[in-house]
Amino acid sequence: MNAKRSVLILAVMLLGVVDSAPAARLGTNIIGLFPKEVGEFAYADLKTARRHSWFPQLKQQMLPSRFRQFEEFLASAGMDPNTQVEELAWGATFPSGSTPELIVGVALGQFQPTAAEEFYKAQKLPTFTQRGYTLFAFGSGAGAADLFFFFIDSNTAAFGHRSLLEKLIEVRFGAAESLLRDEQLMPLINDANGRGIVWAVLNKSYTRLAFYQLVPEATQFPDSEQLLGRINAMIINIEADRGVDARFQAICASPDDANTFAALLQAAVMYRRFQEQQANPEMARMLDGAQVAPRGDRLEMSIAVNEEQMKELLKRNTFAVRM
Repeated sequence: MNAKRSVLILAVMLLGVVDSAPAARLGTNIIGLFPKEVGEFAYADLKTARRHSWFPQLKQQMLPSRFRQFEEFLASAGMDPNTQVEELAWGATFPSGSTPELIVGVALGQFQPTAAEEFYKAQKLPTFTQRGYTLFAFGSGAGAADLFFFFIDSNTAAFGHRSLLEKLIEVRFGAAESLLRDEQLMPLINDANGRGIVWAVLNKSYTRLAFYQLVPEATQFPDSEQLLGRINAMIINIEADRGVDARFQAICASPDDANTFAALLQAAVMYRRFQEQQANPEMARMLDGAQVAPRGDRLEMSIAVNEEQMKELLKRNTFAVRM
């Protein structure tokens, strides 16, 4: 897995599938399972998203491939991930140097841990034990990209890279600090939580990467490097009724930076709309309705997508990650 996976997560947040049901709120008991070093944290209410007939197509284009592997693993033991996994929270650590990006996730739903563990043991899958938990490997269990999963209880399953899963277990036993102790991200998580059926919070490094990969036009303007370096974090919320209303907030170092970045982003969106006009007219129309406005030290951008536009965008694989 490389850093481009974060593009997938941001795409899910910006153009997710939701409806007008009341927004669920992720409990601090789940947030508190994640290690403090997580730099990107996201949540999706899959139970609500599945009410849309075209959600399966969207999920194939956008949800993290690691989660799809987890679903296949559950299905092999006779469980139905399409009905039993109701909510999903996941986090990632930003890669540095030769260190790859690592992911850890928690799936909430209805599981049968004993039956599943007996099945996996019968298949002689690679396992290891950490503080009484049996972790099962997706691959050989030895590769750097191999993922593991285990059941915390009958309603909670964790999956991800081994090192982060080990850290999650240590957090659970009070031997490592949790995300709740992150003084930068937790206030933003509290801001996002319960406001939309899909939401995400990105730290400075992930925010910078997201802009580079999703709005490359914004990086071509003079002084964009210095300006992007003064964006500290990002909050993304999704709410909708018969379509999608996506809102993201870039937290800047000052109101002046927010004003400057608003002008830059408006120009970048206009340029992107021009590029998409012939090849992907639905994308161009979506961008035409984008609203960008500074509010204090935050830059807010909102995008609306109706149901018909979403269907057309799906037909063109607009949301597929290009690795």
